[in-house]
Amino acid sequence: MLPISETTIRASFVNASRKEVSDVTMPTDLEAVVWDDLDFLGWRDPKAARRAYAVVPTLDGTLVGILFRQAEASPRSRAQCSWCQDVRLPNDVVFYSAKRSGPAGRKGDTVGTLVCQDFQCSRNVRKAPPPAYEGYDVQAARLRRIEDLQLRAAGFAAEV
Repeated sequence: MLPISETTIRASFVNASRKEVSDVTMPTDLEAVVWDDLDFLGWRDPKAARRAYAVVPTLDGTLVGILFRQAEASPRSRAQCSWCQDVRLPNDVVFYSAKRSGPAGRKGDTVGTLVCQDFQCSRNVRKAPPPAYEGYDVQAARLRRIEDLQLRAAGFAAEV
């Protein structure tokens, strides 16, 4: 992912009102982010426990900012993240919903997904998967997981 500024982040939100965008609490360590290791920028709002944000690059290179709300209830069993699909998750997965953009969102339409609670997906897909068989190309599998994460996140952004 290419580096982005606070101004660019605020301008990217498609499913938030101007008031909600002005209330966004930016990540505190934005200057220290290692952009090459990210497929999207995601963070939780420290001032609002059930609010989170993600800025996702689409397939055409534009940025889509998404305001999420975490569901009150947590999954009954160990859920799998819909974006990274890591089966050896070191973190919790939660259900996030997002208002759709435009008239549909103003009517209350939402979409939801199960995602790593603190958006650790980029880190999860960069871990080498265990070799499935002798001669298994671990590096190719890792690169495929990174690409798949980018496609799934961009697909969700398109749904919003």
